[in-house]
Amino acid sequence: DNSSDFITKSRACRRQVRECLGEAGHHEGMSSDEELPPTEVTEFQKSKENVLEDSRKVFEDVHADFCDIRKILLKFQEWKDKFPESYCDAYISFCLPKLLNPLIRVQLINWNPLEQNFTELEEMPWFKAIEEFSDVKNIPESR
Repeated sequence: DNSSDFITKSRACRRQVRECLGEAGHHEGMSSDEELPPTEVTEFQKSKENVLEDSRKVFEDVHADFCDIRKILLKFQEWKDKFPESYCDAYISFCLPKLLNPLIRVQLINWNPLEQNFTELEEMPWFKAIEEFSDVKNIPESR
């Protein structure tokens, strides 16, 4: 197969170049094809910082009661407790995912599960708020 011969030759060539340059940082089995040049890494970091800065501004003109997931869910919990029939008739359980989606997405912009010290989803404040609201722990397991 010509493609496997090409890959083998490419790897051998890169290995020779690394040996000539004295690069000891390469680990066998890791592809140098995936390494980005420093200029691209810098551009990516700048772009990432711009996105994060813009994401912080998304809800800056929104009242705190309407951009905090816990506060929003508390309002729905009050409705559920005071007027259960109305709450049920409004199909709120179907509306909440669409309502909370933009708020959660903004909080996940910087989340990267491939980093060593990433936060588990279950440990994020929005996840805990939703878990408490849905009262998942008190629902009996179906058998």
